[in-house]
Amino acid sequence: MKANKIEKIIGTGLLSGYFPIFPGTAGSVVAVIIYFIPGFENPTVMLIAISLFTIIGINIATKFEAEYGKDPSIFTLDEFIGTWISLLFIPKILWLIILDFIVWRLLDIIKPFPAKQLENIKGGTGVIADDVVSGIYSLIIMHIFIFLLL
Repeated sequence: MKANKIEKIIGTGLLSGYFPIFPGTAGSVVAVIIYFIPGFENPTVMLIAISLFTIIGINIATKFEAEYGKDPSIFTLDEFIGTWISLLFIPKILWLIILDFIVWRLLDIIKPFPAKQLENIKGGTGVIADDVVSGIYSLIIMHIFIFLLL
């Protein structure tokens, strides 16, 4: 079954997946822009968004894989989820958000254990799971940094 137009808009991270180079980074940039919407940084709002998009994202990612192949780069909703996880409880201070973005993107690219292994899970779960783990690692690193240095 193919993704419909609304699912394609959601799955491509508001069309960021169509960016010609580094669509994952483009998706993360759009996720940060959404984070700057006043009130979005509220942990309750973020946890609801993360949960909702993870649940619907698994189904959409499964459809994208059927249409575009294994973990298609056009699907960037997983970058939204990982970015938002990495930003949970981070003070809304520009330099911290930039640092968080860099840490998140590096970990998403490196995919430390078990993120890389989770990509092997079939369907949308595997597409999203590695970004969730990398987002959690980024979150932990940033909070240790904030605790030690601020």
